[in-house]
Amino acid sequence: MKFYNLNEHKEKKNFSQVLQQGLGTNQGLFFPEYLPKLNNKTIENILNLNFIDKSSYILSLFLKKEIKLKILKKKIKKAFNFPLILNFFNTNLACLELFHGPTLAFKDFGVRFMAQMIEFFNKKKQNKIIILTATSGDTGAAVAHAFYNIKNIEIVILYPYKKISILQEKLFCTLGNNIKTIAIEGNFDDCQNLIKQSFNDQELKQNLNLNSANSINISRLIAQICYYFEAFSQIPLDQRGKKIIISVPSGNFGNLTAGLMAKVIGLPINKFIAATNINDTIPRYLHTGCWKPKKTISTLSNAMDVSIPNNWPRIKEIFKINNWDLNLLESKSITDLETKKTIINVFNKYKSILEPHTAVSFCALKKYILEKDTFNIFLGTAHPAKFKDYIYDILHKKIILPKILVNCIKKENLSYKLPNNFLVLKNFLIKNYII
Repeated sequence: MKFYNLNEHKEKKNFSQVLQQGLGTNQGLFFPEYLPKLNNKTIENILNLNFIDKSSYILSLFLKKEIKLKILKKKIKKAFNFPLILNFFNTNLACLELFHGPTLAFKDFGVRFMAQMIEFFNKKKQNKIIILTATSGDTGAAVAHAFYNIKNIEIVILYPYKKISILQEKLFCTLGNNIKTIAIEGNFDDCQNLIKQSFNDQELKQNLNLNSANSINISRLIAQICYYFEAFSQIPLDQRGKKIIISVPSGNFGNLTAGLMAKVIGLPINKFIAATNINDTIPRYLHTGCWKPKKTISTLSNAMDVSIPNNWPRIKEIFKINNWDLNLLESKSITDLETKKTIINVFNKYKSILEPHTAVSFCALKKYILEKDTFNIFLGTAHPAKFKDYIYDILHKKIILPKILVNCIKKENLSYKLPNNFLVLKNFLIKNYII
């Protein structure tokens, strides 16, 4: 399958090329030349497969001419080596828990698949790849752990200084070896801008084999399609005939993009809710038709503190090529106060602890009318232990830390701190990676 550049449609490349290139000419995102559309019988057969076989079939639709199915399955088994749980709150309400991976966040799915693919396609070339990426919270840990000690791959992660939780920071800033982490004096959008400037700089492009592990990389998106199918397969048969509503906590909108792609392929999802915090560019756009990003504001759901979501052009492309009405997409903006109240109410009613991002997803779902003929899923994207201090402050409940957090919490933070200045970052990259 070919993938085309949304900014330069004539630029078309295969998966291995876009995997390693990341962005196209004129900073364009790559998008599949077509999205496979499967009939109901095929969808039913896929849903009856186990998660690894299900994922292998779905991803082979995009990769079958570039990697043998047997090898692809081995790579997927290595990447998706943790459980995926649809946790039922009642008969028609469930949380899709995506945080049981090695870094306790949904991003483990996409990033670990990407790492396996880059390792596979780079094995013969033995090229040195510099993966430059930005994180607003969880991506950094997922990238660092997925690529840790993989030969010929160097990782550089930018994150906003003092704008992520200490536990989030410890997960990826304590590894060392082929992982370098940089705290930028600014917000996440500033980090993303530095990444874009780096990819657009001729000197860096000529001297470094740059790539990105952010959700701009198509490999992450297609991997995330898989867990929407797995979620659907865990819905009881007597509930599958209902209208399926899925609420997706949204920052950079990669997760939602994958869900919409799953719908195009044939998964019968009736409506998506794009749940944002008060960085509400998309809810306002859908309501008014005006694109007016505001300055990014720090919130409890910090991984979603994004005012200019990178994946929105892909979502627009999906709606365009499928001739869909934007009414298919609902979007709700949730305040920190609503997030806090949701965490308290859910604990009191269901005895379940939600972290802020998952609480935003739940609250947005509750704002949408839950009709009797619907089955409702909200995505749980991070483990509550990552926000243990905040959870304790409002619920007075101590959360037992998973082993991975216990192991890293006392380790030294190895991060560099740099100003929000491209020339400073460029000199850092030249000094460390150009021989």
